[in-house]
Amino acid sequence: MTATTSTDLAGPHWPPQDLIGSWSLREFLFSNDYRIIAVKGILTSLAMLALAGLFALTFRAELTVPDIQFFGARVYMGLMTVHGMLMVFGFVIPIVLSVCYYLMPVMLKTERLLWAGGAQASYWTLIIAAVLLIVGRPDFTWTFYAPMSLRVGGNLVWMGYLAIVLVGVSEFLAGAVLLRNVLAWKNGWGTMPLLGWGMFSEALLLLLSTPMLALVGAILLTDWVGLTGIYDPALGGSTTTFLWMFWFYGHPAVYLPLVPAIAVVYTLMPRFLGRPMWSRTSGIVAFLLLVVLSFIVFHHHFQPSVTTHSWVQRTFQILTLAIFIPSTLHVFNWIASLWYDRIPASALAAIPFRFTIGAIFFLILGGVTGFLNAQISVDSDFIHNTYWIPAHFHAMFLGFCAQMAVAGIYYLYPYFTGRMVNRALANLHFWLWQLGIFAKVMLMYALGYAYFPRWVVDYLPLPEWTGAQLWLTVAGAAIGLGFLLFAANLAISARRGAAAPKDPWARSDSESAIAAASAAPAE
Repeated sequence: MTATTSTDLAGPHWPPQDLIGSWSLREFLFSNDYRIIAVKGILTSLAMLALAGLFALTFRAELTVPDIQFFGARVYMGLMTVHGMLMVFGFVIPIVLSVCYYLMPVMLKTERLLWAGGAQASYWTLIIAAVLLIVGRPDFTWTFYAPMSLRVGGNLVWMGYLAIVLVGVSEFLAGAVLLRNVLAWKNGWGTMPLLGWGMFSEALLLLLSTPMLALVGAILLTDWVGLTGIYDPALGGSTTTFLWMFWFYGHPAVYLPLVPAIAVVYTLMPRFLGRPMWSRTSGIVAFLLLVVLSFIVFHHHFQPSVTTHSWVQRTFQILTLAIFIPSTLHVFNWIASLWYDRIPASALAAIPFRFTIGAIFFLILGGVTGFLNAQISVDSDFIHNTYWIPAHFHAMFLGFCAQMAVAGIYYLYPYFTGRMVNRALANLHFWLWQLGIFAKVMLMYALGYAYFPRWVVDYLPLPEWTGAQLWLTVAGAAIGLGFLLFAANLAISARRGAAAPKDPWARSDSESAIAAASAAPAE
C-alpha cells in the first residue's frame, strides 16, 4: 500500500520548520505567538517535572529500607509536599494544556491563540506560585488539610498559602483562554473537532472549580494571621468546611490533566490510523458527562473522616460509580477505533503512537482498580490513606496524562525544530517508562494491599513492606533515567537529528520504508 497524504484526513499537520533556532530570548519570554507560548509552557513543565522528580527520588532513597538514614520527618514532609504540588500544579496540568495550545489554532482554524495575553499571564502567575512554593517549603502536604496546615510550615508558610491562591488565578486564566478559542469555531458545534470539545470541557472545569481553590488559599492565609477563623477549630472554625470547599476543586482537579490528555488521544489517533474515530458522538457525550459528574462525587475523598447520614454516603457512592460511564465510553471508543480496521505499520513504528497505546493501558489499569475507591466499606476500612491511593493516581497522572503529554511532544517535535528525534533513544525511553511506571504502580498497589500508610518517613521491617519499598525505589530510578534520556534526546536532536520530511508522520504499510526510517541515523 502506498503512503497516504495528510490531506486525506483532517488533522494537525503543517510544514516542519526550525522555529526554536529563530527565536530570540525576548521573543521566547514575552511573545504572544501561540507556538512560543506552547513550547515555553512545555519546557517549563518539564523543568518542574525534573525538580519534582528529584525530590521524589530523594525521599524515596529514605524509604528504600526501614529506619532513618538521611533526614527526619519534617524534611521528608517538606519534600513530599513540594513534590506533590509541583507535579500536580506545575507539571501534569500545564504540560497537557501547553500541548493543546499548540494544537488548537490548527485544529480550530483560528491560526493564532486568541487572548494570548491571558495565556501569558497564566504562565507567569504560575511561575511566581512555583517560586513561592519552593522558597517557602511548606510541609502541609499537597492537599494542605486544615487545621494541620495552620500549625506547620514555619514562618514562611504564608508563601504556600499565597502560592495556592496564585495557582487558582493561573488556572482560571487558562480556562478563559480555552473558552475564548473554542467559541471562535465558525462551522457549527456539530462539526467541531473532538479536541475542541475537550477544550470546551476543560474550560468549564477550570472556570467553575478554580475560584474555590483561590478562596481556600486566601482563607488559610487569613486564618493563619488571625483575621478569620473559618477553618481553625481553635477559633470556632470547622475542618469539615475546609473539606467540602477544597474537594469541590480537588476532584475536578483530577480531570484538569485528564480531559486535555484525552483530547490529545482523539487528535493523534486518527492522524496515525488514517481513519476517523469509531464514534464521534460518544466522545462528545463522554466529555460533557465528565464535566457534570466531576463536580458531584468529591465527597468520596473524605468519607471515612467525617460522620454523615448513610443516604449521603450512598448517593456519593452511586455518583462515583456513575463517573466510570464516560471514562468507559472514551476507552471503548479508542479500542473500537483500533479494532475495526488494520493498524498501519507506520503507526506501529511511530513513537507518539506507542506512547498513546501505553497511556491507554494505564488509564484502564488505574480506572479498573479505582473501582474499589468508590466502595464505602472497602475505602473506609481497607484502602483509604494507604499506598493504594497514590497507586491509583500515579497510574492516571503519570501513566496516562504524562505519557499523553510526551506523545504530544514527540509528535510536535519535528514541527518546531525541523528535525526528528533519535528513534533508538526514544524507544529506550518508551520501555523504561512502561516498565518503570508499571512496576511503580503495581508495587504501590501491593503495599496498599498490605496496609502500608501514606505520609510516613519510617516503617517497621515487615517482609511484605521492605521488599516492595526497595523495588519501588528501583522503579523510580528507571522512570528518572527514562526522563533523562528523553530530555537529552530533545536537546541533542534539535541540533543533530535527521531532517524532518515534508510529512514526519506519513502513513505507510511499506515495511522497508518503516525499517529505513527506524534506522535513520542522526546527522
